[in-house]
Amino acid sequence: MEIRTFSPCRFCPRDCGAKRSQGQRGRCGVTDTLRVARAALHYWEEPCISGETGSGAVFFSGCNLGCVFCQNRDISDGRAGKDISPERLLEIFFSLKKQGAANINLVTPSHYLPALAPVLQEARASGLDLPIVYNTGGYEYSEALRLLDGLVDIYLPDFKYMDPALAARYSQAPDYPDRAKEALAEMVRQTGEAVFDEAGMMKRGVIVRHLALPGQLSDSMSVLAYLHETYGEQIFLSIMNQYTPMPGIEKTFPELGRKLSADEYDTLVDYAVLLGVENGFIQEGDTAEESFIPPFDLEGV
Repeated sequence: MEIRTFSPCRFCPRDCGAKRSQGQRGRCGVTDTLRVARAALHYWEEPCISGETGSGAVFFSGCNLGCVFCQNRDISDGRAGKDISPERLLEIFFSLKKQGAANINLVTPSHYLPALAPVLQEARASGLDLPIVYNTGGYEYSEALRLLDGLVDIYLPDFKYMDPALAARYSQAPDYPDRAKEALAEMVRQTGEAVFDEAGMMKRGVIVRHLALPGQLSDSMSVLAYLHETYGEQIFLSIMNQYTPMPGIEKTFPELGRKLSADEYDTLVDYAVLLGVENGFIQEGDTAEESFIPPFDLEGV
């Protein structure tokens, strides 16, 4: 299986220039070798993604954002996980299908994009007929995403910040809002409006997630306003209240040392309704628990 390698690496907005194909780790924490920490049925996505049978989630190690509040720190720094071949990844896809997965959910795959595209092409050629979900932090080059045109059915990006200062403080990425806007435009261009089957499962489309952070209600409102005013009902919004303070974060970022309050979340949801958002998902109850974080124990790898 032919893989397009890249050295120096310029495939994400970090432009780190690492010689990843020669074993050097990029800003994402990994080389160009596929590295996976878990591949299993996952039941905690939006209902139209997980369904009753679960989403076939493949959790990739490494991340090009490195947010200070990351809940998946065990794998986002690239240390946890197992190096695998493209052929093994293809086997994993079909194993998840055999287990009854509703789709193949590529979680944080951006930094492997040049290696993933040929695997997805081979998967289609080999008869994989499940929707492919690209589950990303949203910090992408739109040009790089064009490698996935015709290969990805559902995009599931985050849109974390509208304020460059917040993006700089929490992700060291002041250009995040601009890159996320460009990336989202490309995702919507590729998929068009959402398509669902008779059971209500998404087969094609875009769901944009926004994780509301404590004390940042104004920025969250700006994110929702931009998304709705730009795309209307072309996309679905997923407004999340599951922010979980990681141990010790209050020492460096005191404002992040608490959960999102019920009042903050209710105000944000009310604002979405005021905007006229109809296509969306909200979370109910106290979801800010570490139990929502799966064990990265190499299951299925």
